[in-house]
Amino acid sequence: MGFQHREEHVDEGMLLVQANIDDMNPELCSYVGDLLFEAGANDVYWVPIIMKKGRPGIMLNVLVGDCELSSIEEVIFRETTTIGLRYMRAVCHRLARQFESVATPWGEINVKVGYHRGDMVQFAPEFKDCEQAAKQHGVPLKRVYDEVRRLFLSRIS
Repeated sequence: MGFQHREEHVDEGMLLVQANIDDMNPELCSYVGDLLFEAGANDVYWVPIIMKKGRPGIMLNVLVGDCELSSIEEVIFRETTTIGLRYMRAVCHRLARQFESVATPWGEINVKVGYHRGDMVQFAPEFKDCEQAAKQHGVPLKRVYDEVRRLFLSRIS
């Protein structure tokens, strides 16, 4: 992945698109989420809800830029059972990010580091890197994840 650094960014041109769904097989959620990301969604999440008449349902939430709205609508109407969408303007504040590589017993693993006003405020091992190392070396994923965190912390202490 290499070194990557971005400045903090506040994006005011975002929309939160929502749909309440009570008649769709929830097994489809993962598939729909993947398609939404491919169509340009910045974030996709599902929330269990209770709808009118006490019916259980799920609320689809998609964060998207104005330019990708049409493709997001296409996926939602084609792949879910919703008959309507809500739109709300959203402002997103993203931390500056940098990727650093950590040498582990299972190879190099990237860590995403978040900065606010120049100070490191959070970090997280890249999940896919940890998952790949765990599978390749036959070790528990939580062990890889914890070791990457420990090694990264020892570098910055």
